[in-house]
Amino acid sequence: MIPGALQPARDCQICPRLAEFRAENRQKHDGFFNAPVPPFGDADAKLLIVGLAPGLKGANRTGRPFTGDYAGDLLYPTLVKFGWAKGEYGRDPADGLRLQGCRITNAVKCVPPQNKPTPAEINACRPYLKSELTALPALRVILALGSIAHTSVLSAYGVRKVLYPFGHGALHEMPDGVLLADSYHCSRYNTNTGRLTPEMFEDVFRAIGQKIG
Repeated sequence: MIPGALQPARDCQICPRLAEFRAENRQKHDGFFNAPVPPFGDADAKLLIVGLAPGLKGANRTGRPFTGDYAGDLLYPTLVKFGWAKGEYGRDPADGLRLQGCRITNAVKCVPPQNKPTPAEINACRPYLKSELTALPALRVILALGSIAHTSVLSAYGVRKVLYPFGHGALHEMPDGVLLADSYHCSRYNTNTGRLTPEMFEDVFRAIGQKIG
């Protein structure tokens, strides 16, 4: 954990619906992590990737963001290809994969039913995201995966959202000079429908690399 960064308690009760769903899953899936999923990666990260929420049989099972579901199958090899990670992704937090200058978190820390958090749940988790942003001294780029992550980052900054519209490949300079980059979420749905291709995803990382230098 990053010193000074807030994290929810393992049995967080702030969102009753999410707490109830988590309790149900502890009964159904005794071996799952079934708790708010902590961030993963480098405390001196230049790049922070923000997703939506843990997947039921992905991060909620493994305890590591984007680990064990289809989104991670695209995200982690891409990070390795562009030098943000080292090792080989094995869908397991014990696979030895390490992030380099990169950190991954979610706008919502607990798995929501049907992978759809409510606006109130997104708002309730925002202090954790805001704390994460302020606790990264070397941060230069935030990559938002999807419009909800994008909007949550803007809310954490307290800026007018109309000035920073979401769009795949869009780059926005935040008031503190940090760059907010947007991508469609690397979900199975988006890739299966062709909304996001591996080439499109890689183009975002190429643009980030050019900005960071």
